[in-house]
Amino acid sequence: MQSILIQNAKVVNEGTISETDIFIRDGFINKIGNNLSKAHAEIVIDAAGKYLLPGLIDDQVHFREPGLTHKAEIYTEAKAAVAGGITSFMEMPNTVPNTVTVDLLEDKYRIASKNALANYSFFMGATNDNLEELKKVDAKNVCGIKIFMGSSTGNMLVDDEAVLEKIFASTDMLIATHCEKDPMIKANEATYKEKYGDDVPIKFHPLIRSAEACYASSSQAVALAKKHGARLHILHISTAKELELFSNEIPLEKKHITSEACIHHLWFSDADYDEKGTLIKWNPAVKTANDRQAIFEAVLDNRIDVLATDHAPHTQEEKNNPYFKAPSGGPLVQHNLQALLEFYHQGKISLEHIVQKACHNPAILFRIEERGFIREGYWADLVLVDLEVKEKVDKSNILYKCGWSPFEGVEFHSQVTHTIVSGHLAYQHGKFDEKIKGKRLKFLTDKIA
Repeated sequence: MQSILIQNAKVVNEGTISETDIFIRDGFINKIGNNLSKAHAEIVIDAAGKYLLPGLIDDQVHFREPGLTHKAEIYTEAKAAVAGGITSFMEMPNTVPNTVTVDLLEDKYRIASKNALANYSFFMGATNDNLEELKKVDAKNVCGIKIFMGSSTGNMLVDDEAVLEKIFASTDMLIATHCEKDPMIKANEATYKEKYGDDVPIKFHPLIRSAEACYASSSQAVALAKKHGARLHILHISTAKELELFSNEIPLEKKHITSEACIHHLWFSDADYDEKGTLIKWNPAVKTANDRQAIFEAVLDNRIDVLATDHAPHTQEEKNNPYFKAPSGGPLVQHNLQALLEFYHQGKISLEHIVQKACHNPAILFRIEERGFIREGYWADLVLVDLEVKEKVDKSNILYKCGWSPFEGVEFHSQVTHTIVSGHLAYQHGKFDEKIKGKRLKFLTDKIA
């Protein structure tokens, strides 16, 4: 692996911005300081005027492999993630087959070891009948257990309350949940079907997958976590009401109950359904502008701990269906950082806060070994951005296998120029070096005090 010297970067790290050099050797950050020598560097990057961030850690993606590779593959989506400054991802278990046994879980790790340009981890999926498999998972090598407490594909809806009790009571691993109350959603669907038949307008999606359904499920998950002392991380918060479930008075290192916001719930609102239609159909749904603003405020005041994507591609043909047939989800990893930086340009959030939520906090929350920060002795996961170069999203520069983006037509005011993954310069100025793949994430297993 080639040694790298980054000179004159404005380093955004641990609440400060300072201009310094960084020397990388054997995959790790070897030295941070001013006027470091070029003598031992095989690659020198002059970062004058640019900002250097820790690589983003995306704690929720769906890369569709195995079984759904007409939509996406670990190979294609990890490349898109790297181009977007994401150096590590955690992928979800609703593939085909569902990742609900240790053997199936390890199959995905084998695929990633050969094909993923970014670092990787995979969630083990819970079902109503796989508790014994969950107990076999090695917490040092797997990011967590995923529970769909809302409708999902295959056998992955966990709606047996006795099973939920047992899962929350029997693991020290982080439990990540998708929270929507399925019976409430089905009742809402029936109401709108009675009125509109099968051609329900997309604008009713946030009323069918309602704020009440989200809160009922999230509050149930929080109650279970409190009862059993479990580590609970609620994914993709979409409502203002749910925010009362989370605290900003406890340091993240000591929190047992945490939450995540995704870029689409910060960018879009229900006013965008008329233009975007099913392209912005997600579960949980994009809701009101008031919900969006409340979520943003919770990111800023630390009730919400992590920023992520819930990248979940489908083909454009699949999305161009009527409401009930169009799948939920969309591709986001390539443009997530650019969208967050757009909020910075708008004066809504600082660079330091973006780094805290998208880089530091995922590492702290998941207890990832030696990543998420720019520190000597840590893996060199780094992204260099130019805040003065515009880039418009269109078909010609989209890297997702599905070939489309909900951000098409948007002109961002920042650009990712270089991405370094575990000390390897994997991406620079639109070109990839794929000779070295990403690494499997490792996790600390000490209990929270």
